[in-house]
Amino acid sequence: MNLTVFGATGGIGREIVRQALGAGHRVTAVVRDPARLDVTGDTLEVFRADLADPEELRAAVSGRDAVLSGLGARSRKDAGVATRLTRTVLHAMEAEGVRRLLVVSAGPVGPAAEGDGTLDRAMRGLVSAALKDVYTDLRAMEAELARSATDWTSVRPPRLQNKPLTGRYRTVVGGFPRQGRFIARADVAHAMLAMIDDEATVKQGVGVAY
Repeated sequence: MNLTVFGATGGIGREIVRQALGAGHRVTAVVRDPARLDVTGDTLEVFRADLADPEELRAAVSGRDAVLSGLGARSRKDAGVATRLTRTVLHAMEAEGVRRLLVVSAGPVGPAAEGDGTLDRAMRGLVSAALKDVYTDLRAMEAELARSATDWTSVRPPRLQNKPLTGRYRTVVGGFPRQGRFIARADVAHAMLAMIDDEATVKQGVGVAY
């Protein structure tokens, strides 16, 4: 497949690029600073852009089979960037008629897992309160997706870890895995790539966790 990856220098974005190249896909990595991308490959194109202008991004998404985004706030002070940058990506995709889009959101943005106990509910509440502005941003981003013409999927992980790829995780379309507390960034990337052709995930939020 011919893929475009936004947020390619972030933890999940870099893993998407690395794994996609390893699977034989052609990848366009959209970055602000090419020097921060430490992934190389014969089928990798690095596209430099500041993400402010959807017209500038049209060339990065034109003719692609899918677009994957790891864009989002790295801290509470960055809250708002997910909605703003995703809106720019959506405009570029719609202008080029590219439909498939997968983005990273967060577990607390969607419904709680069925059957979760008191501890998991309490942890969810504490995290949601501590990162209220970030999750407000992600909810606004998902609202932008829902209004768009794209075939979107919002992937909602819990707490992220910098650990190796396992390929062993659970996904719930429209919900969240019970007692799903952690997942490696590498496995989130793996799940996103696996969902590209999964019609059951189109226009859905998908919880993913160990």
